[in-house]
Amino acid sequence: MKQLPKIALGAWAWGNDGTFGGSLTAETLKPIFDAAMERGLNLWDTAYAYGMGTSEKVLAGFLKDLPRDRYLISDKFTPQCANGKPSAMADMIEMQLRLMELDRFDVYWIHNVWDAPHWTQELAKYFQGKENVPLLGVSNHNLAEIKQANEILKAHGLKLSAVQNHYSLINRSSEDSGILDYCRENGIIFFSYMVLEQGALSGKYDTKHPMPAGSARAETYNPVLDKLEVLNGALKKLADKYGVGTAQIPVAWAIAKGTLPIIGVTKVSHVEDAAKAAAVTLTAEETAELEALADSLHINAIRFWEKEMK
Repeated sequence: MKQLPKIALGAWAWGNDGTFGGSLTAETLKPIFDAAMERGLNLWDTAYAYGMGTSEKVLAGFLKDLPRDRYLISDKFTPQCANGKPSAMADMIEMQLRLMELDRFDVYWIHNVWDAPHWTQELAKYFQGKENVPLLGVSNHNLAEIKQANEILKAHGLKLSAVQNHYSLINRSSEDSGILDYCRENGIIFFSYMVLEQGALSGKYDTKHPMPAGSARAETYNPVLDKLEVLNGALKKLADKYGVGTAQIPVAWAIAKGTLPIIGVTKVSHVEDAAKAAAVTLTAEETAELEALADSLHINAIRFWEKEMK
């Protein structure tokens, strides 16, 4: 396994088929892919669930002329997309490999906790004894579920190598519950997603410039924009010190915490911002001050799909 970059790039929006408004085409996405690869950001996170294979196919089109050692692919088994057959795990993995014209994945996940022990068992059976086993991970799991997954994999001579959860300055539940400590103690890479809280920690929105009404994120963040203004003010001060934008500091914070942030990219500027964030090294004092301020604001950023992490 090659060394992972400091940041993974999320291609979930690349599965957009117009259902959610707007359209991202291969033509508009190719410059984004090229910009990332030029900057050494070569770890791509996708899933069949992102547009029922659309994200994977678009990404595959960009990869096909590149040597296999130039990039890393993180893909997922989404239980809700399984075909109901006893061979569902093998069917999903092999279909995804065909879609992407690959012989292996570098990271492979159980996407959520729906009947997760059963699917983790199936994952373990599939990869047991195989060559080129990817890093095996679980997403949106709490601490007890993570430990259970690790035990299931160990029973098959494998190990849990990755955990992917929502984690940000205003949602540190994976830290408070002991998940980050467990990952460190067991050599598990923690992938953090939503580190920018869907733009709430980017400095783009405030009480005078709320998020678009009617959106799910507006319902979550608009009522606490006064508190977010305070936190974004502190982020901006650090951003000015390091010569970057406000949005780069929460990403740099997640890296400083020993996690690997996944950043969704739909514009070349998103890639440029990710590269800048990867170059920022916050001090322990700066990290602690940001956390103390965020904690003092008592913002609840737990989303509808989440639960207690203990």
